[in-house]
Amino acid sequence: MKYAIRLLTIMFVFVASASMAAQLPDFTELAEKSGQAVVNISTVKIVKNQRNMQQFFRQGPQGQHPFGDFFDQFERFFGEQGQGVPREQRSLGSGFVFSADGYIVTNNHVIEGADSIKVNLQVDKNGDRSYDAEVIGTDKETDLALLKIKTDKPLPFLTFGDSDALRVGQWVMAIGNPFGLDHTVTAGIVSAKGRTIGAGPYDNFIQTDASINPGNSGGPLINMDGQVIGINTAIVASGQGIGFAIPSHLARQVIEQLKEHKIVKRGWLGVSIQDVDENSAKALGLDVARGALVSSVTAGDPAEKAGIKAGDVIVAVDGVPVADAGDLTRKIGDLLPGVKIDLSVWREGKTVKIPLILGERSAEKVAQGRPGAPGSQGEDVLGLSVRPVTEAEAKALELEQARGLLVVEVSEGSKAAQNDLSAGDVILEANGKAVNTVKALRAVIEGDGKEKGVVMLLIKRQGRNVFRTVPLP
Repeated sequence: MKYAIRLLTIMFVFVASASMAAQLPDFTELAEKSGQAVVNISTVKIVKNQRNMQQFFRQGPQGQHPFGDFFDQFERFFGEQGQGVPREQRSLGSGFVFSADGYIVTNNHVIEGADSIKVNLQVDKNGDRSYDAEVIGTDKETDLALLKIKTDKPLPFLTFGDSDALRVGQWVMAIGNPFGLDHTVTAGIVSAKGRTIGAGPYDNFIQTDASINPGNSGGPLINMDGQVIGINTAIVASGQGIGFAIPSHLARQVIEQLKEHKIVKRGWLGVSIQDVDENSAKALGLDVARGALVSSVTAGDPAEKAGIKAGDVIVAVDGVPVADAGDLTRKIGDLLPGVKIDLSVWREGKTVKIPLILGERSAEKVAQGRPGAPGSQGEDVLGLSVRPVTEAEAKALELEQARGLLVVEVSEGSKAAQNDLSAGDVILEANGKAVNTVKALRAVIEGDGKEKGVVMLLIKRQGRNVFRTVPLP
C-alpha cells in the first residue's frame, strides 16, 4: 500500500510538471526567425586625451609646479604635438532591420557622436556581412535613430506591432546582438505600461522582466506574433530583470518621420503645465485629480492666440481625456504642426471647448517656454522666477484674493533651492512686508534684506502658510 501511494504521488508530480511545461510557450521558432533581422552595431569615436603629461606634471601641491615655465615653453615650441594624442573610443549596441532595403532602427545613444558606424549582420553561407552605415536621422527626445546600409539583395526585416493593444502579463521576447558574435535571447512578461523613468518629455516606457543585457540597447522587444512592440532602451542597474522599452506606437511615428524628413516635427501649444493634485482638484471643483494645469502661457504662441489662460485645466484633446501634464505633452507631440485640434478646458467650474491650430515645437521654443525665460511672464529674483498671481490662479492656489508672487521656477543650486523654495509656492510677505509685485520684493531685498543679510519669506504652499529664509550674499 505504501509503495502504491508513493508511485501515485510520483505520477501526479510528473503529470503536473508535464502539464505546466505544456502551458509555457516555446520561443525556439520565434527566436530563430526574428533573430535574422537583429544586427550588431559597432561605433568608433575619435577623442583627444585631455589628461596629457604636461597637465599632469604642471599641477603641483599648491596648484603650480616649479617647472611650470618649462612646460609652457615646451607647449609653445611643439604646439599641437604637445597636446593629448587622439585615440579611438569604441562602443557596441544592437538594432534591427526595419525594411528589406536596409533601413535599421536603434537607440540614439548607441550611435551619438560616432565618427564611423558599422552594422554587422548574422553569419550566413557567405560569411560575416559588415556594412558601413549612414545616419538618416536621430531624435534625442525619444532616444531613437534611423540608419541605412546599401545592400544588393533584400534583407530579412521585422515589422511593428501595436503596443497600445499590449496587455500586462503577456509574453514578450527581447533579442540583442551586443558583441557581433551571436544573439542573446531572453523572455518574460510585460510588467507594466506607461512607466516614467525621467528620460525625457515623452517618457512612456514598457516595463518587462525579460532581461535586457548590457549592449542590447536598440534591439527589439517582440510579441508572440513576431512583431516589434518595443525597442529595448534602459535597464535598472540596481534591479535584476527590470528593463524598459520604447513602445512601438511612439517609435513607429518617429521612425517614419525620420525616414521621410530626416527630422521629427512635433506640435506645440506654448504653455507651462503641471499635474493637478488632490488639493488643486478640490480647489478647482474637479471631481478627481486629472488633466494638466496651465501655470503660464507664452505670448504669441498658439495657446495665447486661442485664449488659453493661466489657471485653465486642459482635460481632453479632441475628446480624448488627458491624464496629467506628461500625457498632454505626449498627445501634442504626436501631432504635426498646423493641425487643428479642439481642447477641452476646465474653467470656472465648467468645461469649455477651445479650437486651436498647433505650432511647431523646437529646442528654442522649449527653452523660451520654461518658466522664468523671456515670454513666460516671470522675473528672476533670488534665484527664483516669480510673477504676480492672477485672478484665475487665486482660487486654485487657495487665496482669498489675487495677491502675492507665484514662484514659477527655482534655479538649480541657488540659495532659494537650497532653502526649500519650490515652483508653485506663493510669496505673500518678505521680512514682514506684503509683496504683490516684483518691484516690492526687490525693494525689501535691497533695503531691509541687505541690512540683515537675510530675507524671511512667508509663503502659501498647498493651502497652508510656512516661512522660509534665504540668506543674501
